[in-house]
Amino acid sequence: MRRLKLATGLILVVGALTTSGMFWVARREAARLVTHLPDERPPIERTPADVGMDYRDVQVTTSDGLRLAGWWTPSKNGAAVIVQHGYKTNRSTQLLEIAATLARGGYGVLLSSLRAHDLNDGRVISFGLEEMKDLSAWLAFIQTLEGVDPSRIGIFGNSLGGSLAIQLAAQTQSIKAIVTHSAVASVRSTVETSIAYFTGLPPFPFTPMILFWVEQDWAMKPDLLDFTVWIAALDSQPILLMQGGADVVVASESGQLLYDAAREPKELWFEPDLGHVDFQRERSQEFSDRVVGFFDRHLLNPEN
Repeated sequence: MRRLKLATGLILVVGALTTSGMFWVARREAARLVTHLPDERPPIERTPADVGMDYRDVQVTTSDGLRLAGWWTPSKNGAAVIVQHGYKTNRSTQLLEIAATLARGGYGVLLSSLRAHDLNDGRVISFGLEEMKDLSAWLAFIQTLEGVDPSRIGIFGNSLGGSLAIQLAAQTQSIKAIVTHSAVASVRSTVETSIAYFTGLPPFPFTPMILFWVEQDWAMKPDLLDFTVWIAALDSQPILLMQGGADVVVASESGQLLYDAAREPKELWFEPDLGHVDFQRERSQEFSDRVVGFFDRHLLNPEN
């Protein structure tokens, strides 16, 4: 009996230590997911000049005083597109060829960037809770540029940048057309896929633990980070959603979830064999035809 009690006690102690260790790991990973310190950020290794674009460096200051860096290429057709990077990337990562495609179509291109990314101020990523201040500053900036018709402004977003583009467009009629590239539908719908990708931890038991610490330590409620709510609130702005079925960064059903929640006019381009933000690289000509054609229809010839 004494040995049984001792073994039971040992099991309980080991179990408590294991649980405590898992909670410590979850808390650490929660902090890593919502912070992005300057020395952790990928460097700017290329500029628009590397893809044949004329450009200039630009900067805005947000309503809460953060400085953000970007690149601007002038418009040749009076219309302009904000091109927004995704989670923990920057304006040179995955976006320069996309920007060049739009510039060849005559569009002014603003390669924008977010707080806690790129060369910018800020250290916390809030998944849309604070980033609307960033995109609002970029929108106000582009509306004042010479050669840009403020009634012909669209937005293109990669990954989380696509989700934020939806949120911005739902909050202002100044965005006339939206294209998203592997956008997140909601934190709840993608959390297991994304946590496995970014942390390497198994979804169970770590997903609920990480969500607990994100809410407790960082005051971010996952249920508020639902972009299907924002897409349903679009006021007749057309949207093109691109989603790959082989996406391992966000849940592959994200595009369909957003499409189902959206009102017309809406389009979904789904490719079952493509991964995360792979459309321009793997389907370059079709990407150009579809994306530039979409903006042409809705920014240059909106009456059609």
